[in-house]
Amino acid sequence: MTYAPIKSLLIANRSEIAIRVMRAAAEMDIRTVAIYSKEDRLALQRFKSDESYLVGEGKEPLAAYLDIDDVLRVARQANVDAIDPGYGFLSGNPGFAQAVIDAGMRWIGPTPEVKRMLGNKVAARNSTIAAGVPVMPASDPLPHDLEQCRRLAA
Repeated sequence: MTYAPIKSLLIANRSEIAIRVMRAAAEMDIRTVAIYSKEDRLALQRFKSDESYLVGEGKEPLAAYLDIDDVLRVARQANVDAIDPGYGFLSGNPGFAQAVIDAGMRWIGPTPEVKRMLGNKVAARNSTIAAGVPVMPASDPLPHDLEQCRRLAA
């Protein structure tokens, strides 16, 4: 699949994480859009981005950054091509990744399917082994029977 170059990017994060993404975007001549909570209205990402928008108005700071519908509202309003979640907050949420894709924007990061699989540590380990990547030795998931667990530990 061939993608058109990204011309504008919303960073769905804050602080140093957002600044790092903005630096990379600036080097690639990509317009940046930041979000900020009311409490972060003086935060650096608001002033270092090309544009910035309040997200999650009336919500506590953490809830503001986790408001998927409002992040997408800002992305539409700012007419961005793509969303980069940074790390933390919504970055591990496969539902957010899917919502971005469903909204017709590019998602910067692993696909929702990969996120779902990696969210299950047993499935992630098994897929790593299946791909031929070396892993540290470990036991299988422990049985529910305490006596069997004791035997395995011995």
